[in-house]
Amino acid sequence: MKKRSVALLAAVLLWTAGCSGGGGDGSAAVPADPAKVNGDITVLTHKTDLAGDGTLDRYAAEFNKIYPNVHVKFEAVVAYETDVKVRMNSDNYGDVLMIPAAVAVPDYPKFFAPLGDAGELSKKYRFVDKGTYNGQVYGIATNGNANGIVYNKDVWQRAGITRWPTTFEEFRADLQAIRTKTPATPLYTIYHEGWPLTAWQGYVGSSSCDTKANDNLATETAPWSAGKELNQIDTLLYNVVHDKLVEADPTTTAWDGGAKSGIATGKIGTLMLGSWAISQMQAAAKQAGKDPATIGFMPWPAQVDGHFCSVVGPDYLQGVSIHSKHKEAARAWVDWFVDKSTFAQDEALLPTLKSGALPPELTAYQDAGVQFIELSQEKNPLVSKIDNESEIGVNKPDYRQKLVDMARGAAGGGVDAYFADLNRRWSAAIKSAGS
Repeated sequence: MKKRSVALLAAVLLWTAGCSGGGGDGSAAVPADPAKVNGDITVLTHKTDLAGDGTLDRYAAEFNKIYPNVHVKFEAVVAYETDVKVRMNSDNYGDVLMIPAAVAVPDYPKFFAPLGDAGELSKKYRFVDKGTYNGQVYGIATNGNANGIVYNKDVWQRAGITRWPTTFEEFRADLQAIRTKTPATPLYTIYHEGWPLTAWQGYVGSSSCDTKANDNLATETAPWSAGKELNQIDTLLYNVVHDKLVEADPTTTAWDGGAKSGIATGKIGTLMLGSWAISQMQAAAKQAGKDPATIGFMPWPAQVDGHFCSVVGPDYLQGVSIHSKHKEAARAWVDWFVDKSTFAQDEALLPTLKSGALPPELTAYQDAGVQFIELSQEKNPLVSKIDNESEIGVNKPDYRQKLVDMARGAAGGGVDAYFADLNRRWSAAIKSAGS
């Protein structure tokens, strides 16, 4: 009887492991033999453009050369963050999905299958800490982004500019040269769309080359004081608007019909956007009959010890649903997409795979001695709490839209008084948050 009980228990455990589609612990194990991996999997994606033009299907065809028995179906979701978050209240949110930003890291084990030990995976991949909880990884970044500035090389050359600016003063002087010597708008804020102004927050860490730059905000009671990075970032934004080096009426500016087409055709010189935008602007240039190579990417105009720094961070993390019936097939897709696909190179993005080849645009960064740095996220939950309690919203467009309005004379108040108020609110929130 005892032997039969042990045998029965072993059979049940074996059956459970088989039903999980992965390891016996419900994990999404790395497939050992591609030929034996099978199943239909649904991949939820926010890349509606790549799903619509057949790009993702072409990647799936390449995937099937290695995993011929796995059928990949893509489901493009327009309002990705909101719609997928709602779907995650059920068991039906695909087999592979981009983890919504709204999902708290401690909740990852509720929704996603573990992918492996953080220490081991960090030897191979960048940004592993972003998808880790209690030493287990639940999400692997599809790619990384580097911060910097997208620009039209022809416009800058026509203005007589031959090298990247290394200081804020040089940057402003270069924009002024574009205004004086070319018909182009030197810099487009894309104010009307709102979200492009949040890209300015991404320059935190670039001036100082300090990996603790974000963590420091948890204890810095006056981050808008002279010399501090938020002061530098927002002062530059204020100055370029005040100097009339941006679009004439920021309230009417658009993304598709304005920024993309404008920089592609040389009507705009500069966009303050990260590396993710390069491929979009190059595609716009090609569509307009222009050479995509005219779209360039330069670092934030500040140096430490003679070199630039570019903060790099992950895009969406891919996770495997804990409810997937084909976890092994889902894991195969996640690994192949990051390890083997040409997605990062095709889109001019930073590969998650540490040994992955950089696209030409970021190779130029490397050749120029730009150093990639990752910001510590150790105190990010506290920084977010402080930001929420201060009601400033450093990652929201409102407070920088007000700064733009002040600079262009559409709102009252002075920049010094505005910074003083931001410092007061931040300091009070630090005390309230108990840091």
